[in-house]
Amino acid sequence: MTRLHIDWTACDGRGLCTELLEEMLVEDEWGYPVSRDGTTEPVVPPPLEDAAKRAVDRCPMLALKLVRR
Repeated sequence: MTRLHIDWTACDGRGLCTELLEEMLVEDEWGYPVSRDGTTEPVVPPPLEDAAKRAVDRCPMLALKLVRR
């Protein structure tokens, strides 16, 4: 199982990840990403793994990472 971890101390709310991974993330009222399912570390469904990797690779603040559990 792969989860998406968001480092809230590194994130500056640019919103690129919510554009690249709109199936999993939305912006809160301040522009920071939150998971659509309300969890702090959402599970990445297998069909979205490539999109999640792109979001992690393109995060300008390096605030995202994939965690395998």
